[in-house]
Amino acid sequence: MKFSIGGPLKLAFRPWVEGLENIPAEGPAILASNHLSFSDSFFLPAVLDRKVTFIAKAEYFTTPGIKGRMTAAFFKGVGQLPVDRSGARGAGEAAIKSGIDVIERGELFGIYPEGTRSPDGRLYRGKPGGLARVALATGAPVIPVAMIDTEKIQPPGKVMPKLMRPGIRIGKPLDFSRYSGMEHDRFVLRAVTDEVMYEIMKLSGQEYVDMYATAAKRQIAEAAKAEKDAEKAAKAALAQAEKQAAKEQAAEEAADSAEQGTAGEAEPTDRQRSGS
Repeated sequence: MKFSIGGPLKLAFRPWVEGLENIPAEGPAILASNHLSFSDSFFLPAVLDRKVTFIAKAEYFTTPGIKGRMTAAFFKGVGQLPVDRSGARGAGEAAIKSGIDVIERGELFGIYPEGTRSPDGRLYRGKPGGLARVALATGAPVIPVAMIDTEKIQPPGKVMPKLMRPGIRIGKPLDFSRYSGMEHDRFVLRAVTDEVMYEIMKLSGQEYVDMYATAAKRQIAEAAKAEKDAEKAAKAALAQAEKQAAKEQAAEEAADSAEQGTAGEAEPTDRQRSGS
């Protein structure tokens, strides 16, 4: 990926980077990043000398067709780990196990605490699970990362990317060894996640929203559906009103025609006038 995509990516977009010295030259670490765009998983590894392993949804590996096979081959080639998000607990346990395996190999593990891309560019509440449990189970340092403006390169619905300079800010490693052995304490998991999200917020400058991005996406989808339904109802009401108006106009025209016919029959003819 670094040679086939990373080089041309850096040449075309010239991403700026701050804090590269915070990435260890060797040994395990967790890179916890905000998530603005699909391209985040390309720009971050492209600017680092070391390999970063992210987890990816299993659909990227199982989609049928030529495009699906190419996508699967690419993700396998760059070492991404498929995680099945189906079931009641979603990707939780699979993501945690995958992350621990990567850390135990002494590598860099990349994770998006928000769990999904931001729907509007704001920073959403981190999910207290994968990130915190991997950090506490392994003792690996957590390095906060902020992706800047990557969502502007290829907004939803745009086919051609916009050539502009995205940014990457890498914060200082966070040590959570004080919570060692407490990876099943939900209050500790929440505290660890919130501390990481706070550091990401300071690095990114994003507005923070104290709700999950998945809930925000659901609200946006519901609002869009409600707006669409309202427009559909308004069009139906307008069509019904126009239909009713047309019926009333036809009735009025028929009434006018009947009145004119009655008036014509009541008026005497010339013969009737002469005979009288």
